[in-house]
Amino acid sequence: MKVWVLDTGPLVAYLDGRDSAHENVAERLERFTGQLVTTSAVITEAMHFVSETSEGPEALAGFAQSVGLLVYECAHPLQLRDAVRLMKKYADTPMDFADATLILLADQLSVVEVLTLDRRGFSTYRTSRGKPFRLVLDTED
Repeated sequence: MKVWVLDTGPLVAYLDGRDSAHENVAERLERFTGQLVTTSAVITEAMHFVSETSEGPEALAGFAQSVGLLVYECAHPLQLRDAVRLMKKYADTPMDFADATLILLADQLSVVEVLTLDRRGFSTYRTSRGKPFRLVLDTED
């Protein structure tokens, strides 16, 4: 089964029809038949952004349930240490905590496909084995 790591930007864009990336993200998500995975840091970040509208939090919860989104915890002490290490390594990009948790999750699951709007960051970031990420929105399949 194909697995995509889901970043905050596309999640918010999908839920907000006014977002400039909404159509592109919606089209890709509606064709996707695999498993979406993300971290609790991404959910927290997305919830902050969608809370600007009264229906936003409910839409986020509904989306997560309807697609069977797998949300991985990312704030255990060892995970925090590993995330900080990555944030320091990519400080010039820069990398935020949510991105660091996605890199750690991708490594854990051996996944390189990421649904993100952060082309600069995820074009720079690498897995622990040095593999580049495949930016789903920049591909045709």
